[in-house]
Amino acid sequence: MKLENIPSPIIIQEFITESGVSYSSLPLSFTLSGLPLHSAPIVLVNHALTGNAEVTGANGWWNDLIGENKTIDTYKFTVLAFNVPGNGNDSFIIENYQDFTARDIARIFVKGLEFLNVSQLHTIIGGSVGGGIAWEILALEPNITQNLIPIATDWKSTDWMIANCYLQEQILNNSSKPVEDARIHAMLCYRSPESFKEKFQRTINASRPVFNIESWLAHHGEKLQKRYQLASYKLMNQLLKTIDITRNREDFETLLSRTTAAIHIVGINSDLFFIPKENRETFQELKKFKDNVSYSEIDSVHGHDAFLIEYKQLDHLLADIFKAETIEK
Repeated sequence: MKLENIPSPIIIQEFITESGVSYSSLPLSFTLSGLPLHSAPIVLVNHALTGNAEVTGANGWWNDLIGENKTIDTYKFTVLAFNVPGNGNDSFIIENYQDFTARDIARIFVKGLEFLNVSQLHTIIGGSVGGGIAWEILALEPNITQNLIPIATDWKSTDWMIANCYLQEQILNNSSKPVEDARIHAMLCYRSPESFKEKFQRTINASRPVFNIESWLAHHGEKLQKRYQLASYKLMNQLLKTIDITRNREDFETLLSRTTAAIHIVGINSDLFFIPKENRETFQELKKFKDNVSYSEIDSVHGHDAFLIEYKQLDHLLADIFKAETIEK
């Protein structure tokens, strides 16, 4: 549901990136669902790399979690989601992707909240790069939310993450089929060896003939190529590489000591991208100086993508935060 008296996109004017590049205007489109803005607690949902602001509804990518009588109940909350400018969901494209960092997007989202006169959120939630941007928002505005729920992500990109993003960038800049080939590599990070074994069992696709795992990877590459723009992929990969709330400012403890928000970290035990060991270490660091912090873990063979697959587990992990009735296991 969009409110007629609120323009979409919002135009962010005279924005200067962390790297010092000036943009005279940036469009910030968004969706609103649930109860009217300012009539109920607001949940900000940040999308992942190939996602967008359509979090619920006919094409909603998180319909299992968000909707009427779901964990994030649109009968109880206002759900707000921004499109990362340049994510390809509209006609706006950012060609110079290296101009931007995850913190820049967090700053843009904060400006969007200011435009909408939103000074307090119930929750900021996001998975993968969307969760990284959520960490960055909290570091920028420590009093803006009651809850932070970063899922399958962390407050910084590790060397492992940066290495994979570097390989993605090389593929995107040098391959003859950049989006397809980058997606094939990415799927190896988004899933796990156990997930592939369970799904494919070294079987052959007789019609081609190739291994079914090869056919599946090719399908995902072709599917993304049809709906996703190269410039958008380069930008979102750049954001994934640049998550770091401490870059060029105070240390982790100093930054997070400023917030009273409850931080609920959700990891995935088989995640090969944002590995759970990093999540556990972040939790242990937070516990040293902060009481209202928790860590929970999705148990799945499916790797990083489990936050989009294991919705029943996620429902049980988040139900208390949103005062929701848990669905049956």
